[in-house]
Amino acid sequence: MQPSTSSPEDLPLPPLREDLRIFPAAAHADGSPAWIIEDPVRNRHFRIGWLEFECLQRWHLAPRAAAQQIRDTTPLHAQGGQVLGFAAFLQANSLLRPPPARSQELALARPPRGWLTWHWWLHHYLFFRIPLLRPTYRMQWLYERLRWLFQARTVWVVLALTLTGIALTLRQWDTFRHTLFESISLEGALGFACALAVAKTLHEFGHAMVATHFGVRVGHMGVAFLVMWPMLYTDTSESWRLTNARQRLAIASAGIATELVIAGLATLCWALLSPGPARQACFYLATTSWVLSLALNASPFMRFDGYFILSDLLDLPNLHERAGALARTALRRLLWGWDDAWPEQLPPPLRRKLIVFAWVTWCYRLVVFLGIALVVYHMFFKALGVVLFAVEILFFIALPCWRELQVWIRRRADTPHLRRHLLLAGLAFVLVVLALPLPTGVRAPALAHSTRQWTAYSPVPAQLVERSAAGDVKAGTTLVQLRQPELASEAMAAQASVAGNNARLTGLLELRRGIEQQAAALESLQQSLARARAVRAEESRLLLAAPFDGRWVDVPDDVRAGTWVGTKQVLGRLIDPAHWQVDAYVSEADVQHLRIGARACFYPEAQPARHCGEIRAIAPSRSTQIPAPQLTTPHGGPVAAVEKQGMLIPEASLYLVQIDLDEPPRLPMELRGRVYLSGEPRSRLGDWLRNVVSVGIREAGF
Repeated sequence: MQPSTSSPEDLPLPPLREDLRIFPAAAHADGSPAWIIEDPVRNRHFRIGWLEFECLQRWHLAPRAAAQQIRDTTPLHAQGGQVLGFAAFLQANSLLRPPPARSQELALARPPRGWLTWHWWLHHYLFFRIPLLRPTYRMQWLYERLRWLFQARTVWVVLALTLTGIALTLRQWDTFRHTLFESISLEGALGFACALAVAKTLHEFGHAMVATHFGVRVGHMGVAFLVMWPMLYTDTSESWRLTNARQRLAIASAGIATELVIAGLATLCWALLSPGPARQACFYLATTSWVLSLALNASPFMRFDGYFILSDLLDLPNLHERAGALARTALRRLLWGWDDAWPEQLPPPLRRKLIVFAWVTWCYRLVVFLGIALVVYHMFFKALGVVLFAVEILFFIALPCWRELQVWIRRRADTPHLRRHLLLAGLAFVLVVLALPLPTGVRAPALAHSTRQWTAYSPVPAQLVERSAAGDVKAGTTLVQLRQPELASEAMAAQASVAGNNARLTGLLELRRGIEQQAAALESLQQSLARARAVRAEESRLLLAAPFDGRWVDVPDDVRAGTWVGTKQVLGRLIDPAHWQVDAYVSEADVQHLRIGARACFYPEAQPARHCGEIRAIAPSRSTQIPAPQLTTPHGGPVAAVEKQGMLIPEASLYLVQIDLDEPPRLPMELRGRVYLSGEPRSRLGDWLRNVVSVGIREAGF
């Protein structure tokens, strides 16, 4: 006879752990009830639905019998396989009691010390937490004394003070901005670090205080290390006990709200205080709190406060995991045409939003993980940095992509042949396009100006006598006439000295005096004549004439006859309107693809026009300074530069490329804009490979 085999659905279920706690939770979005299973040993919480709760109530029955009883007593259509699947979930999360033999083995086993192994550090050096406080009773004591913070009038007062501070700061915005630039120093970095420590400490106390207000126990507080960077944290995982979603949302957003309150009050104090250490401290606190709250903590793409706020708003625990599962399914359906079932049934509009959210999260995390990889590479010595960089790229970027690729390879037979061939052809087409040498388009900031231009300055401090009006002039035309009273007096004295010496010499000749007296008189006359010539030459410098035919422009209206002018004051400019050129500043990576004679087009910012020409010259070395201030960031331009000793020094390596325009622009003024240059054909794929190889060769030396 064949031995009878029992089905798994008829076998008894393994017993549950006796220390587990089950309590009601907020209902699901569809209105169905929910419960929370709490694991007090590991401080973990699991949200279950109606079917799972009914299974737990009948856990003493076999799966088939439990499913039959659920169908008989509830409107749920339970199956024995669903009960077994729930048991597998509990087993995977260590919520079932181990068998007796296994229990004795676990009791005798030595507690593992994972932190002593290299494998633990390899996986946890990026993020690990160290609990420092269990502040349940301390927070209750503190809450009793700060209960007034949770009154409605306090919220309105703080909001009014914050808006007042913002309004007052906007009236002093230039001072606030200049203070920010002046804080870029070692002293400023220390100030921002202290402000960061204060803000983050109060941030975590905000979470703990609101959790205490709603009766949630704060498990522990401590320090978490993210890429070896310390940051405080507060464990409020027991907030899942709350059935009110608004209360959970308040706990999740308490940290950001606290920092915004700090930022608002610090902004008000900065606007009201007089310059000094207290005002500078308020500035550090305000800027740090505003930036961290709005730019970092509010981001839902990493597991910061913004993620938990969005999760509570949507009532979707484990938002990243669930959205990622939906996005993977959507990607497979879109690319390969697989008719996979969705991981969970959600309304189509919400499902589409979650898919887009997951794709954006992937891109965001790709950038973040690449940045972390570069950080850990540069934080340690080169050998260890290379290893940690490889670990980052392997575990967080390459390994997830490889797992998905394995699914694609394993299920390639499920893909229709036509779609598979079209995708492969599209991939081959993209590779061919990237590999083929194609014309290179280079963009660069540029300034268009006349090829010949001359700026009129006074050679010495002088008084304006007359100045020509703006317009076309001929070479040699007097544009500016200046006068210096001291020079006029010297001219009169020189003329009088010449006349006196002439009269004296004439008298000596008539009286036929001695040769010595005549020689002395003649030498004095020569000196007077030389002085008169020097004065006339100096006076001629005060007559500014046009050195070439052109157009006299940029004549200041506030400088009139009788006005005193200095040596650095512009009195006007003379330009050649027939010949124009463009000065472009090209990056080091792009300048090697440019050649003299290539075409280029200039697009000014001030007008929708295009002016084309040819490259006339390419500088052989990088520019050490930018002579055009309007192109640099201190003057609102696109070129990043710093001002040192009166010179504007570019932060990046830029090369000057000069372009002769075919036709001059209509406006006779300097024009700022961008230039598009035609470079030599090159392969994008070849450039990427060449860059990778060059970086590898450069970083290979230890």
